Amino acid sequence: MKAVTAQEFLELSKQHPVIDVRTPAEFEQGHIPGAVNIPLFNNEERAIIGTMYKQEGKKPAMLKGMELVSPKFSEFIRNAETISNTGTLLVHCWRGGMRSGGMAWLFEWYGFKVFTLKDGYKAFRRMALDTFKQPRKFEILGGRTGSGKTLVLKEIGKQGETIIDLEELAHHKGSAFGTLGEEPQPTQEMFENELAVELLNIPVENRIWLEDESQNIGKRIIPNDLWFQMRAAKVHYVDLPTEKRVEYLLEAYGKFSAEELIASIEKIRKRVGFQNAKAAIEAIKLGDLKKACEISLVYYDKSYDHGVAKRDTKNILKKPFAELKPEEIAKEIIE
Repeated sequence: MKAVTAQEFLELSKQHPVIDVRTPAEFEQGHIPGAVNIPLFNNEERAIIGTMYKQEGKKPAMLKGMELVSPKFSEFIRNAETISNTGTLLVHCWRGGMRSGGMAWLFEWYGFKVFTLKDGYKAFRRMALDTFKQPRKFEILGGRTGSGKTLVLKEIGKQGETIIDLEELAHHKGSAFGTLGEEPQPTQEMFENELAVELLNIPVENRIWLEDESQNIGKRIIPNDLWFQMRAAKVHYVDLPTEKRVEYLLEAYGKFSAEELIASIEKIRKRVGFQNAKAAIEAIKLGDLKKACEISLVYYDKSYDHGVAKRDTKNILKKPFAELKPEEIAKEIIE
């Protein structure tokens, strides 16, 4: 087996499967995107061995580990065979120590070619966090709520530009209504891992288009080093009439139940004002989603304008559009 750096490991992962041998709990907290979890020990077994190591020492813990793991050797190999079509496996644990070393030995004994990650998942995490510090050429797509920024961002990508959809990575649309229709949000660690890998796959000379976001996207936080770069970047502000934004929001959120919409309003009751929140909820109950949208937009517009006011005005390129036509807006913004 050969131990490679995190950068080399990630490059190899484009061709070969990554096997993370840490516990399911460790894997769930965060892992290399695309990795498959074949845990050497389950959560309970890991706890048993850890306790034994502290109380009785290394050798008794090692023997206990062998006792727990040896009946699972054939299962490990069968699982590896189902995910490898190249005959090569990439294996890692937390520190690049005994767990990955033992599993790599087993796979190599069976006939696989194996690469391990030098210093383990810790090395990948260091690389991921360092990625956010690298200066990038960001272009920010801005606009008030309902401007269809995500649709425009996708069109910018279709027209040959490099984009990163932060809301897609965070599984959240970035507002009190952001969880509607979305899968549960990833852990903060996993959000960072996904984002870092996207950045690592983009040449440094490329300009990258991002949607204007607050630092929090739901419960996930854009890393400070990246966030500061975003705030200093040029903003292409899509200025769309209120009535067109309301039309878009009705189309995007009108499919959700009254209960889901009311629950979203409740999240911002204090910020939107108790009377405004009450009026919006009553409107939803009566089926008047247009009125509820208009009430909510008063709050969201003030909030967005407040954020824009903190930017350098020279970096804000405001462009008015009469209609939400993502393809046309994308083309004009790029040009």
